Amino acid sequence: MRKFPWSPVLPLLFLFLSTGIHVIEPTFVEQMRHRVFDEYQRLKPREYSNDIPVRILDIDDESLSRIGQWPWPRDVMAEIVARLNELGASAVVFDMVFSQPDRLSPKSLRQMLPERPEFEEARKGLLAIPDNDELFAQTIDGSYVVTGFALTGTETSGALPEIKAGFAENGDRAAPYLPAYAGAMKVLTNIESKVAGNGALNAIPESDGIYRRIPMFMTLKDKIFPSLVAESLRVAQDASTFIIRAVGASGEEGFGETGLVGFKVGAVTVPTDENGQIWVRFTGDIPERYVPAWKLLEGKAPAEKLEGHIVLIGTSAAALKDLRATPLNPAAAGVSLHAEALETILTGNFLNRPDFAHGLEVVASLLLGLLLIWLLPKWGSIWCAVLTLCAIGGVIGGAWYAFDVYNWLLDPIYFSLVILIIYLTQSLLIYLATEAERARVRGAFGMYLSPALVEQLASDPEQLKLGGEMKDISIMFCDVRGFTSISELYDPEGLTQLINKFLTPMTQVIMDRMGTIDKYMGDCIMAFWNAPVDVPTHVTEACNSALVMFEKLEELNQELEKEAVGNNKEFRPLKIGIGLNTGTCCVGNMGSTQRFDYSILGDDVNLCSRLEGQSKGYGVDIVISETTKVAAPDFATIELDLIQVKGKTVPVRIFALIGNNEVQSSDWFKEFNPIHAELISEYRNQNWENATSLSQKARRVAGEKFNGLYDLFDERIAEYQLNPPGKDWDGVYIATDK
Repeated sequence: MRKFPWSPVLPLLFLFLSTGIHVIEPTFVEQMRHRVFDEYQRLKPREYSNDIPVRILDIDDESLSRIGQWPWPRDVMAEIVARLNELGASAVVFDMVFSQPDRLSPKSLRQMLPERPEFEEARKGLLAIPDNDELFAQTIDGSYVVTGFALTGTETSGALPEIKAGFAENGDRAAPYLPAYAGAMKVLTNIESKVAGNGALNAIPESDGIYRRIPMFMTLKDKIFPSLVAESLRVAQDASTFIIRAVGASGEEGFGETGLVGFKVGAVTVPTDENGQIWVRFTGDIPERYVPAWKLLEGKAPAEKLEGHIVLIGTSAAALKDLRATPLNPAAAGVSLHAEALETILTGNFLNRPDFAHGLEVVASLLLGLLLIWLLPKWGSIWCAVLTLCAIGGVIGGAWYAFDVYNWLLDPIYFSLVILIIYLTQSLLIYLATEAERARVRGAFGMYLSPALVEQLASDPEQLKLGGEMKDISIMFCDVRGFTSISELYDPEGLTQLINKFLTPMTQVIMDRMGTIDKYMGDCIMAFWNAPVDVPTHVTEACNSALVMFEKLEELNQELEKEAVGNNKEFRPLKIGIGLNTGTCCVGNMGSTQRFDYSILGDDVNLCSRLEGQSKGYGVDIVISETTKVAAPDFATIELDLIQVKGKTVPVRIFALIGNNEVQSSDWFKEFNPIHAELISEYRNQNWENATSLSQKARRVAGEKFNGLYDLFDERIAEYQLNPPGKDWDGVYIATDK
């Protein structure tokens, strides 16, 4: 095999390029890695348990239908809080922002009434009704209620959201590593002042729009604000302070990473990534997590599903459009994102991408990549493919094991792609050398063997040896009739051109239908089907080839006639006869150790040659054997004779191939075929007068097409009438020529 001195260059280039891409980590690499992490969760989602003290009070479509369109009046929200307090909820968390006064509050309705005397009484009546926002504020005062505010990327004026919690920081300052915002849409001051907790609703999707992580803390004007999830944990435990730990705190190291490592609130410790986010371990949409809001307001909510629980109030109604894409659900309710984050924390089922993961992936890829570059020229593609597949399988299996047992998020795809690229690029060079060898084989044999055989030899040069196998083969012999007289019209050069013009289209017809040219014998073509490659429809392909060859012959004759007229020469059309047979033959490389051909041998080959010779005597174009006729029932055929060909002792039934299935289903053939079949029957039964009459009838139906055939039968009948063959005659005609 040819060796290329520059073979290590491309693999090394790809190896270092892929390492650089991993260091830069463009968006497509990150998205690819995240899709792998999503697949982990799809394969093994977190198991849901009713014992987890988190529930969603769902403002679903049924609740909207029963209670009214959204937003509901604040007195309804006050009633919800009151009922949840009665049922013993540990925290009531609103996944919504109360940033505007209640539009249905009596004060707001009073302002909406026209300044006309007839509305004065209504105005006074509304003035006496307590304000909805005030009623809501009074209800939540002293309760374990958490409201949400939204941080924005654009700067806003006015006061900042009120921070209800205290913060203690261990290690580096946390603020520089947290998501930063410029403004906020805060809760109404009279409501905000009464709640026990106030957290940011913000969740940050990844670059592909899917929510996988939720930040626990965010910054606004260099101040730290807790998320709704973190604040819910604090309020539910009646804790006061978040203890945020960053790299640099006692006992905290980051293997070169900087940022946060986690936080503690009350009795709960939560690990985070360097930006203070947690990976949510999803369960998917679980109906048991939800309690419809209408059931609570109608007193039908089960107390055991709410007592001692953190109850998040949000909506799954499609019309309210609070939907988020998660790894397990492309349209999950936004509130479920916060609920699943709380469940992840409370179960301790944390997903974690270790800070050593990035370095491990790079180092492993570099080491195995260099090993492959060194081993491929020594071991070859096959063994290195085994090594590559084992390495990739081991890494994928190891990454899954790390997720399954330790909840680690390791990326096997980067490693697998790098190793695969190294293997493919290095193997490409080996392939180029192999292809050079194959090109040599193709060049040496392409002019002598069929393309299928050449490709087979190029793929496996070991086949260039003597030997064969028995296969079911369809065989064709095609010969030009009266070629000797035609050759008298041409000089040697012209005769060679004529032969080439004839053989080229005929050969193309055969090869287009998966045939193999065995050999050319002057003006004769020998071909076969179903070797060296398997052709399940070989009988059909052979029959179609024979029919199309006559179409091409007609086109060739028209061309030759124009040439003859243009050169003022006599034109004699080319006429051919074809024999087809199907049977078991020995096929393979045959000859001597010095020179051999890929060919076929067997009794059925000899028979096919005899059938071609009989086409002229019977006055038909294509003669086929009974085995071919039986295997090609969709073609139009007529029986010719029961004949004992020269060199054979057993008679064979022969047929004329007339056309394809369109001819078979034509009205002409349906009329002609029964007449001809009856003629053959009467002929063999020695009913000579009936046979003669049927011959004339068949001529009228068929026209001049089969005059030669019926002339032959008329001559035989006349002879048998003078010299009857006897009662023991079996209808066999003994051919005396080939």
